[in-house]
Amino acid sequence: MSTPTEFQYKEKPDTLVLFDVDGTLTPARLTISDEMKKTLEKLRQKVCIGFVGGSDLSKQVEQLGPTVLADFDYSFSENGLTAYRLGVEQASQSFINWIGEEEYNKLAKFILRYLSEMELPKRRGTFLEFRNGMINVSPIGRNASTDERNEFEAFDKVHQVRAKFVDALKKEFSHLALTFSIGGQISFDVFPTGWDKTYCLQHVAKDGFKDIHFFGDKTFVGGNDYEIFTDDRTIGHSVTRPEDTIKILTELFDL
Repeated sequence: MSTPTEFQYKEKPDTLVLFDVDGTLTPARLTISDEMKKTLEKLRQKVCIGFVGGSDLSKQVEQLGPTVLADFDYSFSENGLTAYRLGVEQASQSFINWIGEEEYNKLAKFILRYLSEMELPKRRGTFLEFRNGMINVSPIGRNASTDERNEFEAFDKVHQVRAKFVDALKKEFSHLALTFSIGGQISFDVFPTGWDKTYCLQHVAKDGFKDIHFFGDKTFVGGNDYEIFTDDRTIGHSVTRPEDTIKILTELFDL
């Protein structure tokens, strides 16, 4: 398969590098650094680049900047259920169409009831966020400040709040083909099995890449980068912070 003409100016147009957002390109829920931006600009001259995040596009614009669709060759929000190639939107899927109103109602009611009975030091707002391709559940609430997020993450490491919640949902909704994925500091995603980050790979298949690299920080079993990190179609790189990403990219692609 020949390289698309749009990418032929690059040194290695048959190589694609995909990135998780939180903890990989940016600190969790914070904005991209100037150093990371410059690194990605240099990288894009050599290879194709894209991001794949669980959040919706508005949150990625907040983190990666208002020109995000122009700064990446591929932009994958909600694991690729909302997808852009060179700024042009691709076909997308809908969680609500897949699950149906009746089952969604049962799921939402169970989640809200479980949340109400949890013992937590703090609660803020937006505990259940409905997205195009998934729902996001946050025991503390997505409106928590950075300090509150850090505090909850430490609390969760001790008390396993999210892991226990996921176990309860798996038991209650075992009849549905749902995947529960813990990502970031304060939440977990619920989506149809197969709609994890590997979903984005179908959008790049037609461009015939020889090598696809993936960088992520939640690459452990149950983390929201695990499936794409271990997929046969990708070369996985595990990082713990954006500085790791810059270091590996600089060495790997001689930036």
